[in-house]
Amino acid sequence: MPDRLDRNNIAVVIPALNEALRIRGVVEGALAECAHVIVVDDGSDDDTIARIADLPVTVLRHAERRGKGASLRDGFAEALRNGARGVLTMDGDGQHLASDIPRMLDTASRYPGHIVIGARLRKRAQQPRYRRLANAFGDWGIAWGTGYRIADTQSGQRLYPAEVAALDDVPGEDFVFEAQILISAAQLLGTRCVSVPIESRYQCHDSDEVFRASHFRPLRDFSRITWHIVAQCLRRGRVASVYRRIRANPALVDDPSGEFSALPARQPASSQ
Repeated sequence: MPDRLDRNNIAVVIPALNEALRIRGVVEGALAECAHVIVVDDGSDDDTIARIADLPVTVLRHAERRGKGASLRDGFAEALRNGARGVLTMDGDGQHLASDIPRMLDTASRYPGHIVIGARLRKRAQQPRYRRLANAFGDWGIAWGTGYRIADTQSGQRLYPAEVAALDDVPGEDFVFEAQILISAAQLLGTRCVSVPIESRYQCHDSDEVFRASHFRPLRDFSRITWHIVAQCLRRGRVASVYRRIRANPALVDDPSGEFSALPARQPASSQ
């Protein structure tokens, strides 16, 4: 059985690009839940790092922008060098709540060896409609690479077991990397994902919270992700059998409280 993950044996990795608006609150929240926090500054030209200079975190800096994929790779490597048994990722823009980390750790204990995804299923009406449609399209596409469905494949709040974070040569840059690591974990390690309903915050008319504009560009980035996955599927072949496997493996959602009723909670895996 994999080691039980807790606040002391995981590292939180936060990729950051011009996050001065929210980064201090994000890091302080992460420190309240976990002992080890790593911020990877991807060539920011604002005062992102100055905002957290007095906080007890590890800071890695790229002299120039290399993309989110490179930031995550470097953050994973640093976490594993320091003995982390798991790596939890959060975006630096403040959309994720650090208070969801204990729930993700609880899910990891019920589903050992799984990738835990903080799925933005709560208060979905607050999510811009185009983002909901784009996310649904992304979920469908990535299922063709993993062979099973996942609730919210586009969420950046994830908990990776160490063996997944240690995967070498995961192809794809920027946001393609986050799609590919789910596929690589499924194909190379047999790793599945389990989703935990979380709330993701967005700027909206009935809130005075302000967020920076998203670095994710749906048309550009989903086109890159789609063609990346399509090329793999064509090379692998067996399209009909993959389709049957996807249909037979619905998204796994851990919701023991029953507060989220749109998708049923599933029984914990006995082993993985």
